[in-house]
Amino acid sequence: MTTAEQILAGKPATVGEMFYWRVDQTPDKEAFRYPDANDQWVSITYRQTRERVERFGAGLLAAGLGYEERVAIASSTRIEWILSDLAINLVGGATTTIYPNTASEDFQHILRDSEAVVLIAENAEQAAKITEADLRQQVHHIVLLDGEGDGERVWSWKQLEQAGDKLLAEQPDAVSQAAAKVTGDTLSTLIYTSGTTGLPKGVELVHRSWVYEAFAVVSLNILDETKTHYLWLPLSHVFGKALLAVQLGVGFGSAVGGRIDRVVPRPGGGKPHPLCGAPRIFEKVRAAVLLSSPRKGLKGRIARWAFAVGRASREYRLAGRPLPPAMGVAYRIADKLVFSKLKERVGGNVDFFISGSAKLSSQVQAWFYSAGLLVVEGYGLTETSAVTCVNLPTAPRFGTVGPAVPGTEIRIAEDGEVLVKGPGVMRGYHNDPEKTAEVIVDGWFHTGDIGKLDADGYLTITDRKKDLMKTSGGKYVAPSKVESVLAATIPYLSQVVAVGDGRKYISVLLTMDRDNLAKWAARHGKEGMAYGELVKLPELRETIQRYVDEANTKLERWETVKKFAILSQEFSVDDGGVTPNMKIRRAAVTQRFADIVAGLYSDEIEE
Repeated sequence: MTTAEQILAGKPATVGEMFYWRVDQTPDKEAFRYPDANDQWVSITYRQTRERVERFGAGLLAAGLGYEERVAIASSTRIEWILSDLAINLVGGATTTIYPNTASEDFQHILRDSEAVVLIAENAEQAAKITEADLRQQVHHIVLLDGEGDGERVWSWKQLEQAGDKLLAEQPDAVSQAAAKVTGDTLSTLIYTSGTTGLPKGVELVHRSWVYEAFAVVSLNILDETKTHYLWLPLSHVFGKALLAVQLGVGFGSAVGGRIDRVVPRPGGGKPHPLCGAPRIFEKVRAAVLLSSPRKGLKGRIARWAFAVGRASREYRLAGRPLPPAMGVAYRIADKLVFSKLKERVGGNVDFFISGSAKLSSQVQAWFYSAGLLVVEGYGLTETSAVTCVNLPTAPRFGTVGPAVPGTEIRIAEDGEVLVKGPGVMRGYHNDPEKTAEVIVDGWFHTGDIGKLDADGYLTITDRKKDLMKTSGGKYVAPSKVESVLAATIPYLSQVVAVGDGRKYISVLLTMDRDNLAKWAARHGKEGMAYGELVKLPELRETIQRYVDEANTKLERWETVKKFAILSQEFSVDDGGVTPNMKIRRAAVTQRFADIVAGLYSDEIEE
């Protein structure tokens, strides 16, 4: 029996069965905590969650939902998203996820390609994105989470629940009959990857994938049911969706916020224990602390001393060795004077952070660890159900994404590409067997990422296979490495795009974080100036140049940034510069700003 088979042996076969299993295990334990219409925290148990999910599932059946038919959800992270997804899976439908900031063209493509028959829309604005006549016929019901329906094609959440109550009164076993048809091979989720080129592709994930993800994480023993997780990640993203499956396996509760500015929930929301996020979140927290910390005077000297002590202690703590007596005393003082305040700022109760969805800067990771806050990095893709590798909090190895989770295999192809095999790998791309055959060969999924494995099986991701740049001098440069170092070094930065393929040197396009830029303006007597005016100031260029020079000391000679341009606006979904999950579309950005890029190489210099 393989490791994957051992993990799945004796476990529920479907998401619905796993949900019922969790309810049976801990019926009266808090499942979710969420803000109500009055912004007051409300708590529901697993038993209460089951009641609501069954009502909603019955409502979907009353609306005519059939086996494996798709229900699209276009909403921010909120309790109704979770209840909807559980209900859809319970009665045999398949959830199609749509980011609420998805532009109308991609929105309609996802609905059309997925053949969704029901749309759960957060509000009328989302529902209004259906403009094509054929979609109005295909999508026979729209459910509004906020707003009133007409009782015919457009239903309110309450109206759908009422339809469910009516069906259950007439057919008490309607939900259980629908659930009985579902197997581990049934389509559970259709997630459209917001690729940096072309239209989004639909990734088909079956019920078995989520059950496997849940119990593979359970086997790691890094989370337990006594904890509270703060769920703010977009559930349209595979990372957020995977956390819901893991919750069912482990049994912890979630405070559902949907907003990063509530990572530290207000009174009544509780303080999170584990906290998951994308690297940009950790970069922003670090930048905010650095910019708000005093640079001069006694407080500034104390802060610098404390982090010097933290840096010196890292190698001992990472190796599990006791600190030398004098260092131990110094660290306890540093923690009381400086680090404890930072810990309270991020909730005061965090056991560890998990970073995923993009490469984490080792500089940022080390800074948090100096202050006694552990950020472990993981790795996965939509096509692998999110959790492929993860560092264990008990044995983190900085710079890596950790070993594969039990039951998943990883190998490196001759060209350096990372290949993955296991129950988490997708069934295929929806309506695209040719593309599926390209990326899944003999059961191995070709990730498109370049990486390496160490002797202990820890994986390090270096870059995307298609993103590698080659300078005219013949040197290969991973743009993600350059961008990561700059993002970790320049606290005013919002976005960065490295360019230089076929050129003699590397340059970057930069945008500034508006809040942090305002802090710079205040320090330099430039209050009240607009973003577009500030980025043109020579004083700002001088500040950024100093940070670029510092960043260059952390790069190889051929990777160093020779020139940069500060752009007059940030990239957005509307202008095509970023995907709905905020990944930069490199080709679109460089094409749009081709004249500026050309200007950076108007007088190319020798390396």
